[in-house]
Amino acid sequence: MIQSIDYFAVAPPLVLALAAGLVLLLDAFLPRRPYVRPMLGVVTLAGVLTALGFVVAQASRSGEALRTFCVPEGLTTAPRIVPALPPGVRPTTGKLTGTIAVAASGPETGAVPSCSFVVDDFTLVFAGLALAAGIVVVLLSMTLLASGEIPVGEWHFLLLCTLTGAVALPASRDLIMLVVALELVSLPVFALTGLRRHDGRASEAAVKLFLVSVVSTAVTLFGVSLLYGATGTVHLDRLAQVLRERAAVPAVPGPGQAAGDALPQVTGTTEAYVSALHLSYDSPPPDLSSVLAVAVVLVLAGFAFKVAAVPFHAWAGDVYQGAPVPVAALLSVISKAAGFAGLILILVTALGSEASTWGPPVALVAALTMTVGNLLALRQRHAVRLLAWSSVAQSGYILAPLAVRDDEATGASIAYLVFYAAMNLGAFAVVMLVSRRVARNELDDYRGLAFRDPVAGPALAFFLLCLAGLPPGLAGLFAKIVVFRELVGGGVAWLAVVMAVNTVIGLYYYVAWAARIFTPAPRGASQGVVSDMPDISAPGAVAVPENPVGSGEETGGGRRGWLPVVVAIGLTVVVALVFSVAPQVVLDLLPGGAGIGR
Repeated sequence: MIQSIDYFAVAPPLVLALAAGLVLLLDAFLPRRPYVRPMLGVVTLAGVLTALGFVVAQASRSGEALRTFCVPEGLTTAPRIVPALPPGVRPTTGKLTGTIAVAASGPETGAVPSCSFVVDDFTLVFAGLALAAGIVVVLLSMTLLASGEIPVGEWHFLLLCTLTGAVALPASRDLIMLVVALELVSLPVFALTGLRRHDGRASEAAVKLFLVSVVSTAVTLFGVSLLYGATGTVHLDRLAQVLRERAAVPAVPGPGQAAGDALPQVTGTTEAYVSALHLSYDSPPPDLSSVLAVAVVLVLAGFAFKVAAVPFHAWAGDVYQGAPVPVAALLSVISKAAGFAGLILILVTALGSEASTWGPPVALVAALTMTVGNLLALRQRHAVRLLAWSSVAQSGYILAPLAVRDDEATGASIAYLVFYAAMNLGAFAVVMLVSRRVARNELDDYRGLAFRDPVAGPALAFFLLCLAGLPPGLAGLFAKIVVFRELVGGGVAWLAVVMAVNTVIGLYYYVAWAARIFTPAPRGASQGVVSDMPDISAPGAVAVPENPVGSGEETGGGRRGWLPVVVAIGLTVVVALVFSVAPQVVLDLLPGGAGIGR
């Protein structure tokens, strides 16, 4: 049986995968010349822009969602059980009794076939977010790689592999592809973290991230296996249908049976799917509610590792600080967005009927995540560590609307994630620029930054105010308002109160950092500055980079090194300003029901 593939649907991840292979080949066969290093960065950037162009083309078309890797005709519905009925009771549907029956196929029933790869509005929003963030990360990487300390071919190859997974994950509509795409996002990241071979802190961060990734994958796979065992299907739409029908199937008592022990009676088109755990067809199906509850908890825990939600957050601070700044930015936005995309697909698309099981734990995890993240950020003196714990707190804000358990609340989570991506990437871009000039990259090193650099300093202050939700950074304010509205309207006002308290806590460290930027540095205080920060508004300025071995900070190569990061800062400033002036640009991208399957 030959299955057709819609290459237009899979074009974005396919382009990224081909670009990754091309970069690796060019690095292997081109001579070691000074022009090769920036050229590979340009090829990587071209691949990301091409993939983004395909996403825009997919978004501009009208009609139904693009679907490929679908179950072939004739197998469009899973095998269903028609249980052995008591004497005198005739089956109403199906071909056989006491065995497995095959229901009518899609063409006969008009049902949409189950597909493993679906490009709908949900997919397009997350794919566009990942690729737009990928452009910024590639620019930051070009600055990092200008020093020549990190193998450029391997770096860009791994980065493109991560982006491939981040684009494929929101399109995944079966459990197997979801897990594979999630690992494609995660596995290259710890390799990127450890590519700076002579940096002990980077090696430590890579090991920690590897261990966290392995544990989270094992937990997620255990939960996924239980879901498959309880439902007999891997496709998310079928899994949701199984759980809905299991609750809706009435029962017909047999001889000597009480009503509560009756076998399920299939009526109309409602049938119960075969369960891998139901091996005896002449007895009542087992109660799988406890199995489903365990599966939900395990899947939620596995994804909580990926998004650094409490209590699975302890790795964030050390990994962000030890990793190169572009990798920290990738973890805080692209990896986090992929984790939330998978979590939404599992909870909302597949387990929507089990919302009463996962809703309260999600609310509790969200409250703990935003609280612990903000409290830990209060104590930080290192810029990257502060952004790491701030990112943990922001995960709590993104997670909170999911506890409301409706489609509009899911859209609020996505909207907050889009606003947050622009603000956080901008902050990391400025931190990347400063880290090339100082030995420690602590908050005191930013004192007087606005006077040394009248562009980077105000830009960082603007991003911090956006994250705090204060004017003129209205993007963060609008993002929080969207979440507050859903929490209050969804009946979880207590969570809105917790978020309000945490917003006030976050104001302290964001505003304190921003105040340092406009505070003149004391005379004669070195503050760990190796060389004066160049005024990036004056292209002729060149600084001398320094970096103690094992310090975990970035180095670069003068003029050729700082130009890409300046472009990244400019892009993020423009996007954050647009979001602050016209937040409806983001809200209009979010269709009703989060656009899943539309």
